[in-house]
Amino acid sequence: MSDADDKQDRPSLLERLSAFLTREPEDRDELLALLHGAFERKLLDADALSMIEGVLQVSEMTVRDIMIPRAQMDVVSQDDEPAEFIPLVLETRHSRFPVTGENKDDIVGILLAKELLNYYTDPTGFKLRDTLRPAVFVPESKRLNVLLREFRANRNHIAIVVDEYGGVSGLVTIEDVLEQIVGDIEDEYDFDEAEDNIIAETGGRHRVKARTEIADFNARFGTDFADDEFDTVGGLVLQAFGRLPKRGETADIGGLRFRVIRADSRRLHTLQVESMTPPRDGDTTGAA
Repeated sequence: MSDADDKQDRPSLLERLSAFLTREPEDRDELLALLHGAFERKLLDADALSMIEGVLQVSEMTVRDIMIPRAQMDVVSQDDEPAEFIPLVLETRHSRFPVTGENKDDIVGILLAKELLNYYTDPTGFKLRDTLRPAVFVPESKRLNVLLREFRANRNHIAIVVDEYGGVSGLVTIEDVLEQIVGDIEDEYDFDEAEDNIIAETGGRHRVKARTEIADFNARFGTDFADDEFDTVGGLVLQAFGRLPKRGETADIGGLRFRVIRADSRRLHTLQVESMTPPRDGDTTGAA
């Protein structure tokens, strides 16, 4: 028999999985048990199993579970001149910003960061209101699988979340939903795998991978955090919060302020670290 014939006779992954799932599971727990059994029998790899679990999880979650809370929303005021909010755009590096009127309950539209290229082309002719896209509003109770379907159908990437009284309670992006399925999504501003765990930024701040070992962090910043309970900076921050924090939340530990830059529903990924006290003249502690 030739190799080609052998490959034709060999059952596909779908056929093997279908054979394993011959008996229809009666509930979600039994389905998960069957999937884990398939993984143990090497019918599924770890990534595929994780994604299937993520899909099942999304079908049971609501926008409220993953939204960026109102207090942590990075917004632009319609009354601000570009020179006033461009530093925010550069610092946060978001691709979209809600634009407010009188307050955060008054969302007048969505600014795409790329529209600011028009400002640099013609500063005097740039009108913020003319560049805004309509804002999409969704209730906190909307299921994530329904929201994802709407995002895809409307080619929209961001929605403003409102409570039962119509007030703004946060925002959610298509990336937030997809991360529940495939894990954290890296973009062009994330760390490259080959880069250092700690990178200096402007203003005395540093970007730090959550997996950075505490011993290495102490050596870089001159701190003396203990590593007997946990090995990484992420563990240190999780202990300070007492829970898994969301993007934008901060914790003050040992004279340093830790801001969550990237996190998903499973773990921390990236932190921004800065000193809470200005350095003395000639003090270069923590400098790159």
